Amino acid sequence: QVQLVESGGALVQPGGSLRLSCVASGFTISDYIIHWYRQAPGGERDFVATIRTNGLITKYADSLRGRFTISADDAKNTVYLQMNSLKSEDTAVYYCKADSIFTTRVYWGQGTQVTVSS
Repeated sequence: QVQLVESGGALVQPGGSLRLSCVASGFTISDYIIHWYRQAPGGERDFVATIRTNGLITKYADSLRGRFTISADDAKNTVYLQMNSLKSEDTAVYYCKADSIFTTRVYWGQGTQVTVSS
């Protein structure tokens, strides 16, 4: 069964850190480009970061570069998003998305809630 499962979301104070995980099953992440997106209440789903583990290519939304870091562990078939110096505007549901490099397959996870508040 093909799945993307995000975890690690929580309530955190401003200035804190979180690490989100996206575990893939039913496919190999090195055959896909993996993205993190986020959607704030009432907002659109916005791009956060991308990684292609086959080639070690990473990209970030300009406004998040330097605070967020995307990484992957091919052996665990997992992609991570390390988020530091969190701000209230980082509050959102964070989603993982996989785009096949070789086909048109696209998968989304169910999302994990991140709330930044004192």
